Amino acid sequence: MNRKNFLSSLLTLGAAMPALAAKTRAPFPLITPPYLKPGDTIGITCPAGNITLKEIQPAVQLIESWGFRIRVGDTVGKKDAIFGGTDEERAADLQKMINDPGLAAILCARGGYGVVHIIDRLDFVGLIQHPKWIIGFSDITVLLCHIHTNFNMASVHSKMCNSFPDDWSKAEPVQAKSILSIRQALAGERMEYAAVPNVQNRAGLAEGVLVGGNLKTIETLAGTPSDIDTAGKILFVEDTGEYLYSVDRMFWHLERTGKLGRLAGLVVGGFKVKPDDPGEEFVRTVVDIVTERVKPYSYPLCFDFPVGHQKENYALKYGIPHILDTRDGLARLSEKSVTLAPLP
Repeated sequence: MNRKNFLSSLLTLGAAMPALAAKTRAPFPLITPPYLKPGDTIGITCPAGNITLKEIQPAVQLIESWGFRIRVGDTVGKKDAIFGGTDEERAADLQKMINDPGLAAILCARGGYGVVHIIDRLDFVGLIQHPKWIIGFSDITVLLCHIHTNFNMASVHSKMCNSFPDDWSKAEPVQAKSILSIRQALAGERMEYAAVPNVQNRAGLAEGVLVGGNLKTIETLAGTPSDIDTAGKILFVEDTGEYLYSVDRMFWHLERTGKLGRLAGLVVGGFKVKPDDPGEEFVRTVVDIVTERVKPYSYPLCFDFPVGHQKENYALKYGIPHILDTRDGLARLSEKSVTLAPLP
């Protein structure tokens, strides 16, 4: 299929998207937005929680020091309950940036909650016509999953404006490296990370498209047009503010919906769990929960990967083929650039 016909097919599909179930998605070729160069413009918007103009200034100043321009969206500084403006305002601001051919990327200012309110209001024709990097994590998982499932477009799962330190000179090394990885990803560098060794890792070598994000959010997308197909892919998950029994329930959900059984590999990032209520102790760890659920399968598994609601939260190219190597105990996740050697 030539590019003209391919884009035409995507635009036709985009117009009909709300009426389609995720399982009907066509296997379109991967769309990788153009990598950024000095002088390119990044838009900042609030599709979920609210944030003030003052609070995004550390991010604006640092990103501008990288040689990029910043365009602040209309929702920055707006507030409606916990949201960055009303549903109408947030959808309109994000839609304007999606349609803008002058933007090379859209950085979501923060997560929180709210993307699910507006995802079905958005028209992604402009994104297909002018591909651009969507950047964020946590509640922004809704947006990353949606554009991957429906358009096979790559994005960046990473920190957002509310994670930038007020004083860059005082940033902790892991925090600084995590933020700088956003620039590396947007500039087209090949991304490669190693997690600290964990004796509970399962050895193996896998290749697959990288998908995932916030586990609770992924669970809530099941059966919707934003649901992800994990077959043959490397899934990464992270979460915060959940009880251990809730984490257990979410992994059972992954199992029962077929998302665990068909994986190429599983990457478990940071999990900040709530303390059990007295007398209601779950008496299992996240490692226990995951290990039990994936026992029937043989794919590589790693824990403590540097992604999630934590200072060590590195940029991952969502939707791009990766290699997961856990054979020597030190789990490595690498953007694919070479052909895999045969398994030993």
